[in-house]
Amino acid sequence: MILFDSHSHIDDNCYDNDLQDIIERAQNENVRGIMIVGIDINRSLKSIKIANAYKNIITSVGFHPHDAKLCSKESLDFLTSLAQDNLCVKAWGEIGLDFNRMFSPSKDQEDCFVKQLEIAGRLDLPLIFHERDSKGRFYDILKSEGPESRKGVIHCFSGTKEELFRYLDLGYYIGITGILTLKERGEYLRSIAPHIPEDRILIETDAPYLTPAPQKNKFKRNEPSFVKSVLIRLAEIRNTDPENLSQVIFNNTRTLYRVDF
Repeated sequence: MILFDSHSHIDDNCYDNDLQDIIERAQNENVRGIMIVGIDINRSLKSIKIANAYKNIITSVGFHPHDAKLCSKESLDFLTSLAQDNLCVKAWGEIGLDFNRMFSPSKDQEDCFVKQLEIAGRLDLPLIFHERDSKGRFYDILKSEGPESRKGVIHCFSGTKEELFRYLDLGYYIGITGILTLKERGEYLRSIAPHIPEDRILIETDAPYLTPAPQKNKFKRNEPSFVKSVLIRLAEIRNTDPENLSQVIFNNTRTLYRVDF
C-alpha cells in the first residue's frame, strides 16, 4: 500500500517536540508524501522550513478564511514571493469561505478568496479549498471567477450529494478525511463516497484534527500515518482492493501537486 497525506498541518505547535517521530511513523506506514497546508504568513513560513528539511514533504501558502481579515496587498505579495522562491511550494491554499465560525467578516473572506484565486491562476498553482456553511456563495464564486482549466481539491468534503456533483462538474478533486471512518458523523459521507470517480479522490488527515477510527479511541492528535485508516475504510465502502486504490489515489495526488516522488 502506497499513501500520500494530501492535507496536513504538522507545522502546528503540538508537533514541535516530536516532529521527527511523526514523520518516521508516517514513513513506516509507507506514507510516501505529505502536504503541509499554509493558513497564514507565519504558518506558511514554518511549513516551508519543514518541507525544505525533509524528503517528500511539500507545502502550500495562503490565507485560510478564518484569517481573511489579515489579507492585505502586502501580505499577499509576500506569500506570492514565497511561492515563487521555494520549490517545495506546490499549491495555493487553504482558501475559501467559512461562514460557520465567522472569525473574519464575510466580505473580507470573499474579497480575500477572489484575490487568492487570481494569484494562484497567475502562478499556475493548484488550489486547496475550504468551505463551510457558505450557503452557495463558495460555489458561485468558483463558478464565476477564473478559467475552467483551474485545478484544485475540495478539502475535507462533507457536503451533500448535489454539492459533490457540482464540484466534480467543475473538475475538482474531492478530499476525504477521517470523518469517513466515524460511525455517526461519517454515515452520510459513506453513502455518497462510492459516487466519486476513482481518479478524482484524494485522502487526507487534516492533522492534528479529525483523527480517524480506530485511532480516535486512543489518540486525540491526528498524524499523517493515520491516513492509512481512511484509505482502508474507503476501499471497504467502495468494495475495491485497498492496494490498487492506494496506488490510484497516490497518483491522483502526484498529478494535482505535480510531483514525481
